[in-house]
Amino acid sequence: MRPVHPADVVTPQSLREWPLPEVADGGDKHERGTVLVVGGSVSTPGALLLTGLAALRSGAGRLQVVTVSETAVALAVAVPEAAVVGLAAGPDGSLAASAADEVVSRAAQASAVVIGPGLMSTDGAGELLAAVLPRLGQTPVVLDGLALTALTPAVLSGVTAALTPNDGELAALLDDSALDGLEATAAVATRYGAVVCAPGWVASPDGRCWCVEAGGIGLGTSGSGDVLAGLVGGVLARGADPAQAAVWGQYLHSAAGDLLTARIGRVGFLARELLDEVPTVLRQLRP
Repeated sequence: MRPVHPADVVTPQSLREWPLPEVADGGDKHERGTVLVVGGSVSTPGALLLTGLAALRSGAGRLQVVTVSETAVALAVAVPEAAVVGLAAGPDGSLAASAADEVVSRAAQASAVVIGPGLMSTDGAGELLAAVLPRLGQTPVVLDGLALTALTPAVLSGVTAALTPNDGELAALLDDSALDGLEATAAVATRYGAVVCAPGWVASPDGRCWCVEAGGIGLGTSGSGDVLAGLVGGVLARGADPAQAAVWGQYLHSAAGDLLTARIGRVGFLARELLDEVPTVLRQLRP
């Protein structure tokens, strides 16, 4: 039998004892951090909308988005809170690797970067990551979606990162298909030197692990992962380290799902509806 990693169960009380960085009354949006969301394609602007709004709902102060020019204007109208930059798409319709210079320039002014929502090609995502990640310096990054399928330990070397894989993406990051759940999450964290926020579990490369028991089947819906990535990125931008950002982001996502389950049912709620529940969960978690 494989050894089982010990995991701390995340509860409202444990989060109250691990509070997020606070901004004093009178502080402005800059003090709550800027999130830069990078990705999208001509057919998936909604992924960036969900990720960006989730970052703001989790308390980040400012939102910037870099995506393909074909959808930039529509996205800027749909999310008036964001500064949206449109750049060239690659052959697959996703943001091209030629966007790297603009991404790196904006990342230097950001508190956290989220890369991956809405990308439609593993090869294209790999080219973008290879051009961006080595140039991020100390800016922490959240990687999601197809950015994960293009990831290698080498390209992530020296990068402060949190990964937000679904079960399929988690398996793709592993060499050992016999692992699942917490064991798989911990193995990926060790292999890539990054915090991993997988369904129900969070693992840090230093060996710490957490179990999030909130949430349910209703979270398995289109766009839900984009919301999770944005929540982790938003908490990261507020000044949390990657492990705290992943634990808090996972819990906010799951507890928002529980609120919708109680009101709507086990299934049938939409990923966009999670967004409006997040401030309620944050309020409930105040010490």
